[in-house]
Amino acid sequence: MAEETKPKAKKEKPPAIEDKPFTEFMEQHFTPTLKESLSKQGLNDIELSFTKAPVSIPGAVSDETCWQVIGTWNKGQRQFKLYFPEEDIKGQKAFSYAVNGKSPSTIESFMIDERKITLDLMVLYTLQRLNGQKWLTRN
Repeated sequence: MAEETKPKAKKEKPPAIEDKPFTEFMEQHFTPTLKESLSKQGLNDIELSFTKAPVSIPGAVSDETCWQVIGTWNKGQRQFKLYFPEEDIKGQKAFSYAVNGKSPSTIESFMIDERKITLDLMVLYTLQRLNGQKWLTRN
């Protein structure tokens, strides 16, 4: 008698962390990973917060709030914000920055061409954007 061969059960892949609920992903994964990456870039006094707040651009009149990651360092002299109006990492995102405690003057689209959004890409794009301001390394 030949032994019966049972089909091997496929191992279920755990869901990607990017598929977690928005606030859980941002609080438990993105914000801590970004803070660690910024610390590795030499920003030891970086403060990151994840909060729902109005968009604070001078001249913009809006009572609507959206989720934001707010980063400040250098005794509050440098600040950036990532905006998530759709409460979805795959949705629209925007970026602003400010210096010397002032409000940001413009808001820019952020990660608009990416088809797949991952934790690593979000952190990389944030670092690249800050480096574009010469805030992380000097040329």
